[in-house]
Amino acid sequence: MSAKNLWEQQRLANPGHSAWYISRFQEMRAEGRDLHGEARLVDAMLPRKSRILDAGCGPGRVGGELARHGHDVVGVDLDDELIAAAQQDHPMVDWRVGDLAELDLPQHRFDLIVCAGNVMTFLAPGTAPGVLTRFCAHLADNGRIVVGFGTNRGYEREQFSEDVIAAGLVETNAFSTWDLRPFTAESDFLVSFLEPAARY
Repeated sequence: MSAKNLWEQQRLANPGHSAWYISRFQEMRAEGRDLHGEARLVDAMLPRKSRILDAGCGPGRVGGELARHGHDVVGVDLDDELIAAAQQDHPMVDWRVGDLAELDLPQHRFDLIVCAGNVMTFLAPGTAPGVLTRFCAHLADNGRIVVGFGTNRGYEREQFSEDVIAAGLVETNAFSTWDLRPFTAESDFLVSFLEPAARY
């Protein structure tokens, strides 16, 4: 097990944190809020029945929607409470408790890996290059990675760019929203498309 990441630290400080997170999205769903922007983008990038890893899947909001659209989804998250909620709400998906810093799914190669929900900002300090390297190792031929996170949450754009290079990846596109608005110097959110640098 790698050093405790920021999400684990929050759970230790507040044992009710995961339950709050689950109920927060349940409430937004009940209010009719649009919770599927990430899944719409990923679905548009792929043919049906594609293999997708939902990395840091939480309670299954993104991966569950992608499975509903006919994709073959595996979801991995360190938080067993969030995984239990995902299994309850989306039983057709292969949900697994696991640390992204130790990701090892030898029987799986994915057409796309999506890492949404500010997961990158919760990683243990210094582990992002290793996490991105493990993502790269799990890509199928022509597979891609899509990462989204707030750049004002302690993990800045410049550091992410360095970590991408260290992981042997190249950023092919950068946007400020999941509906593909341009990324600018004023943007405080990044949606980054990544591919192995060896392809270029």
